[in-house]
Amino acid sequence: MSFTGFSQKDFDTFQIDGLDERMSAIQERIQPKFKAISEEIINDLSDMVGHEMFLHVAKHARRKVNPPKDTWSAYCHNKRGYKKHPHFQIGVFDDHMFIWLAYIYELPNKAEIATALLDNIDSIIENIPNDYVLSLDHMEKKAESLQTIDLTGALERFRDVKKGEFLIGRHISANDPLLQDGDKLIAYIRDTFQTLTPIYKISMR
Repeated sequence: MSFTGFSQKDFDTFQIDGLDERMSAIQERIQPKFKAISEEIINDLSDMVGHEMFLHVAKHARRKVNPPKDTWSAYCHNKRGYKKHPHFQIGVFDDHMFIWLAYIYELPNKAEIATALLDNIDSIIENIPNDYVLSLDHMEKKAESLQTIDLTGALERFRDVKKGEFLIGRHISANDPLLQDGDKLIAYIRDTFQTLTPIYKISMR
């Protein structure tokens, strides 16, 4: 399918009661759009980072009772899985879309990655635009502006706390007209990944 953007119906998916019912809607409404986005950007992303990237679409397989409150796709150099590696994410909650460079708690070499990022923190601050946000927990909606958060403290927490995480990127409100324009949204995602690529490369050394 060609990518035409996201509609309010996609975000309303997370108001559907019941695990099976919500998962069916995610599979029918949202996952095809993740795959359509991938068709547009995965080759560009592979060129940006310098190696082949693979699409992973969240299956939510561990859930037995509670329906997911968000869903996502991930891009990683590893074909088998993404959680133990630095990866890019595109996903949706009920009120916004997120575009992340994600380092989540399953990473086995968190300390080394955090140290590398801390060593390059000045260049990170200089090259990330003001509208980018930071999250310390991929399970939560909350994100803070890079202009207000203590970036050093966030990276130290990621390094030192077992469940610590570090996600950097952009949020787009569900009512933003950008989400309804497929071409403009693809360009926005591509631009975001391009901006985040230097950080990704630092963590992959």
